[in-house]
Amino acid sequence: MPQMQMPFFPQGVTHINPMLAFSKEGGKIAYVTGNLQIYSHEEDDSVAFKMITAQFCANGMAKQAEVVRAFGVPSLAVKRAVKLFRQEGTRGFYKPRKRRAAAVLTAQVCAQVQALLDAGSTISEVAEQNNIKRDTLSKAVRAGRLRPPRVIEADRVLSKSGRSEQDSAAPMGMGASNVQARVAASLGQLVAVAPSFEPALDVPCGGVLFALPALLAVGLLDKAEACLKLPDGYYGLDSLLLLCAFMALVRLESLECLRYRAPGEWGKLLGLDRIPEVRTLRDKLHQLSADEQPEKWMKALSERWMHQGPEQASVLYIDGHVRVYHGQQTKLPKHHVTRQKLCLRATTDYWVNAMDGQPFFMVNQAVDPGMLTVIERDILPQLEQQIPNLPEARSTAHRFTLVFDREGYSPDFFLRMKKRRVACLTYHKFPAEAWADEEFHACPVQLHRGEIVSMDLAERGTRLSNNLWVREVRKRTARGHQTAVISTDFGSELGPLAGSMFSRWSQENYFRYAREHFALDRLAEYATDTIPDTLKLVNPLWRELDGQVRKATATLSRLMAKFGATQMTEDIEVEKMERWLEQKAQLKEEIEHLQEAVNALKAKRKDTPHHVSFKELPEDQKFRQLRQHGKQLVDTIKMIAYRAETAMANILRQVIKRPDEARTLLCALYSTEADIIPDFKAQTLTVRLHHMAQNVSDVAIQKLCNELNETETVFPRTNLRLILKLGSN
Repeated sequence: MPQMQMPFFPQGVTHINPMLAFSKEGGKIAYVTGNLQIYSHEEDDSVAFKMITAQFCANGMAKQAEVVRAFGVPSLAVKRAVKLFRQEGTRGFYKPRKRRAAAVLTAQVCAQVQALLDAGSTISEVAEQNNIKRDTLSKAVRAGRLRPPRVIEADRVLSKSGRSEQDSAAPMGMGASNVQARVAASLGQLVAVAPSFEPALDVPCGGVLFALPALLAVGLLDKAEACLKLPDGYYGLDSLLLLCAFMALVRLESLECLRYRAPGEWGKLLGLDRIPEVRTLRDKLHQLSADEQPEKWMKALSERWMHQGPEQASVLYIDGHVRVYHGQQTKLPKHHVTRQKLCLRATTDYWVNAMDGQPFFMVNQAVDPGMLTVIERDILPQLEQQIPNLPEARSTAHRFTLVFDREGYSPDFFLRMKKRRVACLTYHKFPAEAWADEEFHACPVQLHRGEIVSMDLAERGTRLSNNLWVREVRKRTARGHQTAVISTDFGSELGPLAGSMFSRWSQENYFRYAREHFALDRLAEYATDTIPDTLKLVNPLWRELDGQVRKATATLSRLMAKFGATQMTEDIEVEKMERWLEQKAQLKEEIEHLQEAVNALKAKRKDTPHHVSFKELPEDQKFRQLRQHGKQLVDTIKMIAYRAETAMANILRQVIKRPDEARTLLCALYSTEADIIPDFKAQTLTVRLHHMAQNVSDVAIQKLCNELNETETVFPRTNLRLILKLGSN
């Protein structure tokens, strides 16, 4: 363990933090850590000051808030310098400034500026925010091109009922009060209206703004502009994605639920006059779903999440989720739904999750070819491209581990994966007899949430049917039942291997929670698409013959069991013996006839092609697949919402007595009313949450506020820093 160095500083320095300080002498500023000077610059060299302090913040030597307190500079200037350093490095501080074009106040700029002036910003603040000269705006106001800034007094902030009256009297429909920007958007002169907040009290579901730092942290907007293209219009891409994420967190199951929500009140959450109508929102999502854009976005986010947590990508859970379809648009093939124990028309989604259940991506299959085919054809190539820090090709160590249930048991598949240096972990489908109790010993096993439990484990080497040598691990329960697990991972210890297998229920828990809270099975659109003629699927005739073979084989097994159980238990008499022999002969004759029928069915099944192309299906058995791009876009937003909620729940679990109630508390938080108070001079946006139902909940939410405020989140496309408060605190 490295020895810590005591930070001895010279006298007369001003501390930025315990490890970093600065001094001013002779017109120069010197930065020191202990007795070591690391940087210096002229006192009036603002560019060097921004570059050096940005490096401190980006490299973790100081926090932005510490630089603000030590030098008394605006926090926004520090944030901009850090952002510039991360994007362009030191070169960005010395490049020539971009000059504006001759035409400054275009229609689009006028709409944005007027929205800020109407929200209460002064001309100076708007000029600085939009990089426009103050005189230019003043002349436009005097000439009548812009309306003067509206003064919003604290005692004139509208209540909820006052806003309702104002929205109902809007000139362009319910809540549509931003007439100038809407007209500019209709004429193609506006890219997207800028968010502009007004003071508002008792905003419904205002607590959902507490999730904004987490949503931005997990990447809601980072990869969106690069992967999703939206035509110019009134509503921007960021506003639409935030709206959909807020809907998921508030537990609105579908877009139609917005028909019964006040559009103006939801617009207050986004800094807009109102949210789009359901038809408009559906059209926008349809535009975002074109040209496989959702698939590109999901892949980009998955790669981002894997690089953020490489340890989570080392062990991946893969399972199929059967999504039942009850509509009449098409007759999908039937699948066995385990949770309902029925065969219903459905489609299958294959999900890839981390050990804690957080999803990475999913692959939809209109015609399910089976888990192993999907893994090799669709999932594995994407994982090999996205998982970071993979061992070199010449290494013999496995690159990552795939965990799945008994559906994926296949010795030949294990061998193919081993050649590609991918370890497999699953249940043994055909375990031998029980092992001796002496082989088991107590072993500490860490599960996905960090808790450590003791399991009775034993281990052996096992040779499968294709001579592949694997590890077999068994867990013994208190009643003596033994659960057999096999793996091709020979490098991991026994405890982590068992923990990876027996934490697989986190993925099942995700499916259940996402179905109940995020409407995972709900359709996003009702359209259908054609299926390619070349797609291979199971021959319906072969499936029918296979069902007959299974049914006849089951009947044969019952008859043979009955034949073996028929014994002469009475006294040996001539009449009784004749009846017994006649009964045995009759059973034997039935068995022989049934064996002939089974053999004939098997021969017929063997001569029938197992798979046929979709084109070869009879017309009455052809079907259309559900359109997936819109569903994939909505599911991606729901994955982001789930990850953001998980991050917030992890904070709450540390401060509440019942960790399992963290998500329940968050659901209550998202639906709680809040006051939204912008301060354009201080460049802050305060969200003041109403008190919760219990004091214990207030204490937990207050600690959550403290954690989230440290992120210093800025609302997208504004300069307003988010400040989260509870009540009047």
